[in-house]
Amino acid sequence: MFPSLADLLATARVVSLPMATRFRGIDTREALLLEGPHGWTEFSPFIEYGDAEASSWLSAAIDFGWNATPPGYRDEIPVNATVPAVPAEAVQGVLDRFPGCRTAKVKVAAGDQTLADDVGRVRAVRDALGPTGRIRLDANGLWTLDEAEHAIHALAGFDLEYVEQPVESIEDLAEIRRRTRYLDVPIAADESVRKASDPLAVARAGAADLLVIKAQPLGGIRAALDIVGQAGLPVVVSSALETSVGIAMGAHLAAAIPELQFDCGLGTASLLAADVTSSPLVPQDGAIPVRRVTADAGLLERHRASVDRRDWWLARLTRSHALLAG
Repeated sequence: MFPSLADLLATARVVSLPMATRFRGIDTREALLLEGPHGWTEFSPFIEYGDAEASSWLSAAIDFGWNATPPGYRDEIPVNATVPAVPAEAVQGVLDRFPGCRTAKVKVAAGDQTLADDVGRVRAVRDALGPTGRIRLDANGLWTLDEAEHAIHALAGFDLEYVEQPVESIEDLAEIRRRTRYLDVPIAADESVRKASDPLAVARAGAADLLVIKAQPLGGIRAALDIVGQAGLPVVVSSALETSVGIAMGAHLAAAIPELQFDCGLGTASLLAADVTSSPLVPQDGAIPVRRVTADAGLLERHRASVDRRDWWLARLTRSHALLAG
């Protein structure tokens, strides 16, 4: 089903949620929630994204709210902790928000920090998780080739599960994978999948060992499953810093993938200081359940965005809907 703009506007609610820890340079996360025939869904492209990119997120929201979800292979999803670019002494406090998680994704390459800061943060995570814990890094494509090679060499001793998007382009991903092969650290692609005009190009180029898949940016569960099926690589399903409503979309995507080798990045509701439901999808014993989430009217009201921000989001919704309808 493809709803009209009036259908979407009838239930649209815009919220502004405080973050428990600053992440991606933001202290609050804004999102637009919609209620369709199959339940609540979410439209929350990051503020800086243009309308063409945002329209894929709306396609995902419509798919989740107006269509039944595909059948799943599991009813809970093991998830990783997410450690923002915090000082080493703050690491344990972040990990405490992810009870039972034995995998941690650590943000590195932040512009206001040094490689020494990254090493200290990763060391603190390794100390907290112990020798059996798994550590993956995420550079968001912010290193140059030479910086990535130097950093991976410096951090490989912490027994890394993989490094996510160490460099920006597909060509550089292929090259850093070649340069660091001797270190036996797999390379994962994220932005090269979700922000690419051709999300399968990175797989065809042999530029990554695994793919990070996110439901909203890729246009929804069915579109993401199609990419997974064609890519022929292991995948990690991750979130886009959504509310629990958006996390539920990712959980249903992860449930529908036949082989799920890695813990998923779907525990990020723990990075929020507030949510839109009284039963948030936060990790318990290292996993989250696969279920739809109902937004709580009281929480939607408590965290409603200001009038100007609401209007900004409704205008964005209108433009993105026009792109999809066209």
